[in-house]
Amino acid sequence: MSNSVKIALVGCGNIAQAHWAGIRGEAPHIAVTAVVDTHAEMLAAMAAKTGAAPFSSLDDALAEADCDAVDIMLPHYLHEEAAIKAFAAGKHVLLEKPMAPTLDACDRILAAAKRAGTVFMVAEQSHYWPDALKVRAMIRAGAIGEVITARAYFGGTPDAFDGPKPWRYQRAKAGGGICMDGGAHWIRPLRMWLGEIDEVVAVVGHPLAEMENESFARALLRFESGVVAVFDALHAGDFIGPGEEFRVTGTRGELVIEKGAHGNLIRYDRAHPGGEVIQSKHPGRGAPSFGYELHDFSLAVLEGKTLAAGPEYSLGELRTALAIYRSAETRQWEKVWD
Repeated sequence: MSNSVKIALVGCGNIAQAHWAGIRGEAPHIAVTAVVDTHAEMLAAMAAKTGAAPFSSLDDALAEADCDAVDIMLPHYLHEEAAIKAFAAGKHVLLEKPMAPTLDACDRILAAAKRAGTVFMVAEQSHYWPDALKVRAMIRAGAIGEVITARAYFGGTPDAFDGPKPWRYQRAKAGGGICMDGGAHWIRPLRMWLGEIDEVVAVVGHPLAEMENESFARALLRFESGVVAVFDALHAGDFIGPGEEFRVTGTRGELVIEKGAHGNLIRYDRAHPGGEVIQSKHPGRGAPSFGYELHDFSLAVLEGKTLAAGPEYSLGELRTALAIYRSAETRQWEKVWD
């Protein structure tokens, strides 16, 4: 059995840079043998950076590249076509989230994966964040008693752009806005800690004029356990100050993950009313977390290891986003899994 997975990076944009950095740092069993992009300059730059063979189309790469797997990092509306082509070619597939913008498209991708019988993973790096995993372990160990409520906040100031509107700002290409895209990384930890989401009630807004989908959302998430959490997301404004990304409140204390590059995971309880730093400076965030997920993928291919989260699990974030959109229209609670 080979000790490495030969992989083609499909899409050479910003996310590919993070995947490449993660591979170099944390995924020793992955060898990047091909890179694919329709943009000639980006393709050439990525080929030079990785030393991999360049291909201007996925069809050519699937037919000619020396690869066992593909890492698909394309705009959301291209996920279905690319994944199904890769499965038809017998490749293992790592697909950036969301699996696809619609549930029907997800069903078709899952059916293609089943026919292929190869490893299929939907990339969600927050499932590998060390602070998210530590919070899960502490909750399970009863470190803050029974969970009463929680809050997740995802926000940032948008980057300026000079040229065509970014694909993430286009409804036809992205399928959804901040909830479906970056917000998924904050919904996943809530699900890891609190279980499955049953229903949501939400409002959305469009403060960023250039973005066709929502750039603001505020939602209540009711979990199957009965716990209610707050999910806030914002992609607008000139400045967003310090604060927290997550807060989980229990009967015997709280866990807080601070926002920002120097944020800490802190426990507050009777023994530590001023706060006890459990982890500092978001260890393992950024490129390392991409590497952790790619390493998990490689072990599934090479050793048959069960993935930390199977592809069907990723439907929870997509379904939550879609329920938020429905609730914003109906102004009432909407079920996530119906």
